[in-house]
Amino acid sequence: MGSIAKKGLQQYLIQLQRHPLRTKAITAGVLSGISDIVSQKLTGIQKLQLRRLVLKVLFGAAYLGPFGHFLHLILDKIFKGKKDTKTVAKKVLVEQLTSSPWNNLLFMLYYGLVVEGRPWMHVKSKIKKDYLAVQYTSWTFWPVLGWINHQYVPLQFRVIFHSLFAFCWGIFLNLRARSVSLPKAK
Repeated sequence: MGSIAKKGLQQYLIQLQRHPLRTKAITAGVLSGISDIVSQKLTGIQKLQLRRLVLKVLFGAAYLGPFGHFLHLILDKIFKGKKDTKTVAKKVLVEQLTSSPWNNLLFMLYYGLVVEGRPWMHVKSKIKKDYLAVQYTSWTFWPVLGWINHQYVPLQFRVIFHSLFAFCWGIFLNLRARSVSLPKAK
């Protein structure tokens, strides 16, 4: 069994080297899907909602993976790949003041409008009510992981590292984004 896992990891690393964007997009999609399955089970959903699951996989694969891929490339170009303490702090600060608020807002919009199919008025109200709390929580969680990511993780693995922890963050966002009390739009 160990050799199967080892061969699988080797194949994954080959794909990551040959097709980094595609591999990161697929990885983010798969992890977003698993995160949604866990979220659905935690919220007591008995029968897996396949439409929701597919939409979450699409969000991970079409947005999260590619966005992370290009974000890390850009940050490494801007800061010339440096890993000294001051540079890592700047990378984390830039990431937390730009992509973090943007990604949380975009997720809440996508979840409300696309996944749940809510009217703009309800989604806007939900964001006004919950966005700041989500973002503040994000700032207690992600800067530490961003520091580790930029300081110790090689560039080609940063999106993967991020996606693994985004798995947990996705569960939190799913639970926060759910509009339990709002009626579904027809």
